[in-house]
Amino acid sequence: MPKDKTASHVRVLAAAREEFMEYGFEKASMRRIGERCGMTAAGLYRHCINKEDLFSELVKPYAEQIDGWIEAHVKRSMDAMDSGSADLWKESWIDMMRELVYPNMDSYRLLLTKAQGTPYESFLHDMTLKHQARMMSFFQSLREHGYALREIDEKEMHILLSAYTAAMFGPVVHGYSQEEAFRCLEALEAFFIPGWKHLLGY
Repeated sequence: MPKDKTASHVRVLAAAREEFMEYGFEKASMRRIGERCGMTAAGLYRHCINKEDLFSELVKPYAEQIDGWIEAHVKRSMDAMDSGSADLWKESWIDMMRELVYPNMDSYRLLLTKAQGTPYESFLHDMTLKHQARMMSFFQSLREHGYALREIDEKEMHILLSAYTAAMFGPVVHGYSQEEAFRCLEALEAFFIPGWKHLLGY
């Protein structure tokens, strides 16, 4: 449905965010959301189809931002490969966390920890599987271009990406402050990037 941009809709979204953060999607109440923003049930349903619609409006833009960043990242890596660049690792998910996720910790925490009962409840797992397919295809393309990569199968890639994803998003899931999360990036970068470079034959 078309999204209302009026001040009352902004109040509805703010109330919904508070409710979802406090109770999670499954236990959140449309009645309480209405009370939080001073609106009757009939008035509230003029702003949304149902509770899932409200939750989706809050988290969908952030889910799409991540997918868009990763798609662009893979394209940049493919372009580097096609150009014969000696450095295929000019950026990594570390950059995505720094630029996109950690500056929006609250919104990503809503997406990752309060979505039980919605299509987003397995977001990190689904994202990992999708990127796994991208990575396997990219590694095969690199071999065809003459890069000396270590052989890695689907199961190995899944374990590596699952560990990488869990570590990157751990500060969000566990409610670290933005300052604490950014501080963690140094340790994550020191730990993971050399391993990925090793797989790429560096």
